[in-house]
Amino acid sequence: MIAARTDLGSLEARLGYGFRDRAILEQALSHIGAADSRVASYQRLEFLGDRVLGMAVGAMLYRSFLDADEGELSRRLAGLVRRESCAEVAAAWQVEPHIRLASGERKALRKAILGDICESVIGAVFLDGGYEAACALVERSFGALMHAPAHPLRDAKTALQEWAQGRGLSTPMYREIGRVGPDHAPQFTVAVSVGVLDDAEARGASKRLAEQAAAAAMMAREGVEER
Repeated sequence: MIAARTDLGSLEARLGYGFRDRAILEQALSHIGAADSRVASYQRLEFLGDRVLGMAVGAMLYRSFLDADEGELSRRLAGLVRRESCAEVAAAWQVEPHIRLASGERKALRKAILGDICESVIGAVFLDGGYEAACALVERSFGALMHAPAHPLRDAKTALQEWAQGRGLSTPMYREIGRVGPDHAPQFTVAVSVGVLDDAEARGASKRLAEQAAAAAMMAREGVEER
């Protein structure tokens, strides 16, 4: 049995966005356990919202921290788009009563689902109203977290190494895989390898910055929580 639907108007008010097609919002709130199929659940919108969120947060950070180098921006980005941050935003939207779950699943509602829903709602706003509407939602919802991060910024390479060691994985290994640009302004591309995990790549104005950015990218992808 599917959990009862609630008035979506109150949720739209908290989002600060009114949907032209509420069916998109309903799909964004539909867990796979309550949907007719995987395609009809929020998963595709979550995929889209994840990409929109990264772009919107990246632009927001670029405008807000004019003196920050690429490494700092990458660490801030990783902190803002992490699953826990997305779950915190979804909780602030008071989205839980609106999520469509199979009977009995609501008691087991986890941060992972809330984080997914945050991204799927962003994807839904993007589809319904375009990038500017989605970007405005991200700025309203993540702005406070951006200026007052709940977790202190850390050296991404150190954080990744501690995480890998804590799980019995090999020490992260960095290698330069590309270099472009003139000698006075080169851009380095670095890949980081940790055990059997897929490599993560990033670019920076120096090898050090590229390594930091690659470490931050891997942590963001793996959902590593910085402490």
